[in-house]
Amino acid sequence: MPLDTADLVDRLLAGQRRALARALSTVEDGDDEALRAIVAALHPRTGGSHLIGLTGSPGVGKSTLTSAVTQAMRNRGLTVAVLAVDPSSPFSGGALLGDRVRMADHAVDDGVYIRSMATRGHLGGLSWATPHALLVLEAAGFDVVIVETVGVGQAEVEIASIADSTVVVQAPGMGDAVQAAKAGIMEIADIHVVNKADRDGAQRTLRDIRGMLDMAPPGEWTPMVLATTAATGEGVEQLVEGLLAHRRWSQESGRHLRHRRAAARVQVREILLAQVRRRMARLDEGEALEAVVAAVATRELDPYTAADRLLAEIG
Repeated sequence: MPLDTADLVDRLLAGQRRALARALSTVEDGDDEALRAIVAALHPRTGGSHLIGLTGSPGVGKSTLTSAVTQAMRNRGLTVAVLAVDPSSPFSGGALLGDRVRMADHAVDDGVYIRSMATRGHLGGLSWATPHALLVLEAAGFDVVIVETVGVGQAEVEIASIADSTVVVQAPGMGDAVQAAKAGIMEIADIHVVNKADRDGAQRTLRDIRGMLDMAPPGEWTPMVLATTAATGEGVEQLVEGLLAHRRWSQESGRHLRHRRAAARVQVREILLAQVRRRMARLDEGEALEAVVAAVATRELDPYTAADRLLAEIG
């Protein structure tokens, strides 16, 4: 049955959860016509949510911490949506849904909405559809939207381009500080969290992070370094207070608007590149590409001139 996007948007804005789930499935499936219609209709209704990115290597307790932060936000009367980006199943291509299982405590809370999204081979710890999914969740009226990334280690810096506040989670005894230094992931954090702080080595990990930050050039915002034990709730209130303080500072300093503009630039560029890739895929099926490739191989054309001709062809 053809999707009535206007009706879907109306029901979503009216607060219907089934419409929200359908809209998220539509943007994840990537149907171009429906996606364009949904984004065009919802985009003016967005911009008011606090987008929080929570990232870190596998095993640091991101899901438990996300659940604890969600509860603390709910205790303040804020509605929360969680977008848990899971690894794609090698068999079905779908999300493994591990994060939703670990956050089952919120299943009966109408003020919480949890959705898993598969990476589907996309690198950087996110799904290609993540920005569109965030737009849908913002339009649905959630005060806070938390994105928990898949946990891919050094490549996981993409979240900082879309989140208003980025939390980098580490744990003692996992070598994360060394990995973070190599990856440059230190630079993306607004708040550093050492989770599982009841373990041996937590204080050393905290000192390592603070030492690395001391060597970094000063910026507009001085990143916080906090210790939590998400399983018991220890330190979670301080983390939430830190997130809310960062949001206030970001709005008052003008950083929020600058960051949203930078995020919009990234999103528009990604859409442009996706359109070029789709047009190139259609070009692959024709004879024009083979003719140009043959000319490059026989040295009749140089590669740059060939690329210019193909760009003109798909333009």
